[in-house]
Amino acid sequence: MTKRKIIIGSRGSELALWQSNFIKKELERKNKNVSVEIKIIRTKGDKILDVALSKIGDKNLFTKELENELLKGTIDLAVHSLKDLQTELPDGLKLSAVTKRHPVEDVLIARKKGTTIDELRENAVVGTGSLRRSSLLLHLRPDIKTKDLRGNVPSRIRKFLTSNWDAIILARAGVERLNLTKYISSYISKEEFLPAVGQGALAIEIHSDNKFIDEMLQSIHHEDTYTAVRAERALLKTLEGGCQVPIGAYAEVKPNGIYLDAVVGSLDGTLTFRKKMRGSKRNPEKLGEALAHDLLNAGAKDILNEIYNNAKAR
Repeated sequence: MTKRKIIIGSRGSELALWQSNFIKKELERKNKNVSVEIKIIRTKGDKILDVALSKIGDKNLFTKELENELLKGTIDLAVHSLKDLQTELPDGLKLSAVTKRHPVEDVLIARKKGTTIDELRENAVVGTGSLRRSSLLLHLRPDIKTKDLRGNVPSRIRKFLTSNWDAIILARAGVERLNLTKYISSYISKEEFLPAVGQGALAIEIHSDNKFIDEMLQSIHHEDTYTAVRAERALLKTLEGGCQVPIGAYAEVKPNGIYLDAVVGSLDGTLTFRKKMRGSKRNPEKLGEALAHDLLNAGAKDILNEIYNNAKAR
């Protein structure tokens, strides 16, 4: 029997290829009638490595080129880290499946095993490419100096090891997926650091008309993760957030509903607004929107307006 060939579009970083190979293996394992190939596509975010993400400003920095190939029909599906996927998808495309989530915490990589944020020396220098991490870090430790850190996971770790910085902060999922766990000094709890929206989950985007692929992807879809991230993404969309805004959120599906925890912080960490809310599993978007409005009314609107105005002035 001739197998149907499926083409995955993927960025070329080690982590992106790990993710795409994971999806390839899962699809071939659960669908014996398909063979899967991976096509590497470079995105704008992969090409501009000397500018902070917050200064580039595009919400589709790591997705646009992949989405163009989907629209042209040269690939059948695109695999993204869900936290990179903008909340508004282009016409003609849809989020078809979301994988079971990896643990969502951030991790501290420091000079000594076991070092925590509290144990970093006074005025320590910490690298991060995320305004969310920077804001939450400065909220906990106002004395710390942050440095912008770009690149893929292995290159970030290499940069740290050859620098005079005290630590860097990365997502646990990326470090563990690439078997770089030996570099982790400590895990940062969700109580201290809420993750980015969608952190730890993989998103599979397809052309809306591709019914065959849509049905096939249900074999690797994880409904509880999808429900949780729908709440998180609705919150982000309502806050109009992107890479340039310090927003963290984590939703968890439990027997009696979805629990959503979210934070908006100022760039310097002096102000943070954090709230929690429970909602119905039947309408996760409603929960995300309601919690976003709660945060805006509590004072997050002023923080966001200031950040957006500064971004426009640049």
